[in-house]
Amino acid sequence: RQPPTMSSGKDNPQAGKGQPLPKKEHDLFKSVVKHYETKQYKKGIKAADNILKKFPNHGETLCMKGLTLQCMGKKDEAVVLVKQGLMQDMRSHVCWHVYGLLHRADREYNESIKAYKQALRIDSENLQILRDLSLLQVQMRDLSGFVKTRNTILSLKSTQKINWLTYAVAKHLNGDLEGAVSVIDIYIGTVPEDSDELKRGYESSELAMYKNRLLSEMPDNLKAALDHLGECKKVVVDETARLMTKGAYQLRLGSYEDAQQTFMSLLDRGLTEDYRVHSGYMCALLEADGETCQAAAKLKGTRTLATMKPLTGDQRQALLNTYQGNLAERFPRSAAVRRIPLTLLEGGELKAAIDPYCRKGLSKGVPSLGCDLSALLLVEQEGKFVPATDPVDVRAHSTTAMVADLVDAYIVSLTTDSKFPNGESSESPSTIMWAWYLRSYLHEICGE
Repeated sequence: RQPPTMSSGKDNPQAGKGQPLPKKEHDLFKSVVKHYETKQYKKGIKAADNILKKFPNHGETLCMKGLTLQCMGKKDEAVVLVKQGLMQDMRSHVCWHVYGLLHRADREYNESIKAYKQALRIDSENLQILRDLSLLQVQMRDLSGFVKTRNTILSLKSTQKINWLTYAVAKHLNGDLEGAVSVIDIYIGTVPEDSDELKRGYESSELAMYKNRLLSEMPDNLKAALDHLGECKKVVVDETARLMTKGAYQLRLGSYEDAQQTFMSLLDRGLTEDYRVHSGYMCALLEADGETCQAAAKLKGTRTLATMKPLTGDQRQALLNTYQGNLAERFPRSAAVRRIPLTLLEGGELKAAIDPYCRKGLSKGVPSLGCDLSALLLVEQEGKFVPATDPVDVRAHSTTAMVADLVDAYIVSLTTDSKFPNGESSESPSTIMWAWYLRSYLHEICGE
């Protein structure tokens, strides 16, 4: 919590009802504020008492003492002192600021805003009060007031970057997207050409991506946002975020071939285990509509377009050909590329694919194998797939019985021969333990 800005007789002729403090007491008052800042509350109280011995009606000192007591947990005494100090000097912006801080501590934000505004009527250019007011305005969703306050702060301190960016955010929150972009452009225009602000770096990168977000949120402006991504390529540090955003724009614009190339670039960059990238690639490959693309982009975990909605036979085959062909050759070590075909297969083909997948997981001792396989248990509701969580749905699912039969066969074979069915080499003793673990997990999700 920031302390209120001090005043003096010179700055505010009404301080202490027109009686400015002598130099010695004025220095003591500075120490009160300093002790408040450093949380040395007892020393602050002692300094305030020394001033009040000679000037018992000095409003600003009474308020600062009350504020300090409030931080010490003596709320009732604090309220009495602050109100007393305000009555003694109602023309002091310090007193009104402290009064606002007291209300803010009690979460009485509307009363606090009123006190801050009263303080600004006395000292309209006090940056600390303006900053406190802006925080409460955005807290209370007074967005138009937030814009005005940040504009005032910017006009007073236009050399500070943070004031420009906060004003742009204020415009954004208030729905003025063009105004927010204009503020960023004006700020960039004030920066010297050889400045680090215009070179590749984290801050310039985030500013460029934020401007791009503003452009994309404007109605019918996706093409301009896509073009801007190309323009800021040399500045952006987070290339992954830039490519993800680029792919999303291309999908929404219907540029499916370009989107395929973009998502393939992401896979080449090492994001082969990011299922959001796979969902984007599937949408581009199947030329999905905009609504489907946006829904697929919001999926979490190992879910993809293939587990979001039922696909036609041709669509499934197109994805299988890609994942079992080109992608399998290109990314042979990717677990996601090996797993995604399991979500596209059915019947005997699915059983033939799950068998080696389970054997490898059990041999390696993967504890999450059961959870991984349970993600394949999907039921259709209102034209969309949802994970089966009800034990009744899990037991009725054909994949559950299929996996259970496979695991039962593993347990029998491992118990008798220490090998998988038709296996060539012996397995380690822990493999049977993981097989039992997987079987118990299947019992659990079936409610058995």
